Amino acid sequence: MNNPSVSPRVGLVLGSGASRGWSHIGVIKALLREGIEPDIVCGTSIGAMIGAAYLAGNLDKLEDWVLGSSRADVLRFFNIKLSKVGFVDKDRLSWFLHNYVAAEDVRIEDLPKPFAAISTNLDSGREVWLQEGGLADAVRASMALPGLFPAVRNEHRWLVDGGLVNPVPITTCHALGADIVIAVSLNSDIVGKRNPKKTEPAAQETEGTLSNLKQTAREYSSSIFAKDDKKDDEPSLFYAITNAINIVQDRITRSRLAGDPPDVLILPKLAHIGMLEFHRAAEAIEEGESCVEKALGEIQAVMADT
Repeated sequence: MNNPSVSPRVGLVLGSGASRGWSHIGVIKALLREGIEPDIVCGTSIGAMIGAAYLAGNLDKLEDWVLGSSRADVLRFFNIKLSKVGFVDKDRLSWFLHNYVAAEDVRIEDLPKPFAAISTNLDSGREVWLQEGGLADAVRASMALPGLFPAVRNEHRWLVDGGLVNPVPITTCHALGADIVIAVSLNSDIVGKRNPKKTEPAAQETEGTLSNLKQTAREYSSSIFAKDDKKDDEPSLFYAITNAINIVQDRITRSRLAGDPPDVLILPKLAHIGMLEFHRAAEAIEEGESCVEKALGEIQAVMADT
């Protein structure tokens, strides 16, 4: 930009990364604290959810929920019996999105700033930018990871997680008119690390005696949340699936960043947090804030030069 009287439009890109995505809350909080307010927000998967909550005015409410949630709270989102479409309880997910991200009647085109959620057309494999319609519906489509979340029907097409095609949607943010793009990638350190499990005490049950269903849920949660700790052991099914997803997203992210790099790239180090360890939000949020503080000089320099 050549006109010094016109402030550059700052775009914020929030990448995919499941439970590591709570770090986006810390990133936004730290940026706002420094007076850096994004003019455009684009997100994929968990990044779309955090970006939507921010623009809908629900970021603090969402943060309060995630900081107060336990492993047991997160487990309630999953059906113990595998259905034909995924593990996630659709009704509970809708309740959560409408209460902590965006009310059912909130539409993307009514937001105070441009927003886009990235999804994937399940039939064609094409990238889809959701820029109008119900905000909660767009978030649900952007984070519909196959096998866990059911696909979302949208305009005669089935949509799934945008991380399959564009984990860090910098191209989208540039297309929406951003002069400066600050991007957050959660995939920089996730491949090649197989960290020890954290042993957590079982949640106290109010009933006293566990039912068979609750015992099954506990055993199921132990396998779905934790990472494997012995390299010589045969990888569990869930570890193999999640790490395969990590590898794909890491490679796609590297390729997309090389072709269209952001002005500032923030890389939270969160490989120690498992894919579905959503209850470890405090660690992720703190890391997000810390990363912005470290990158603040670079951000200010880029904004001064634009």
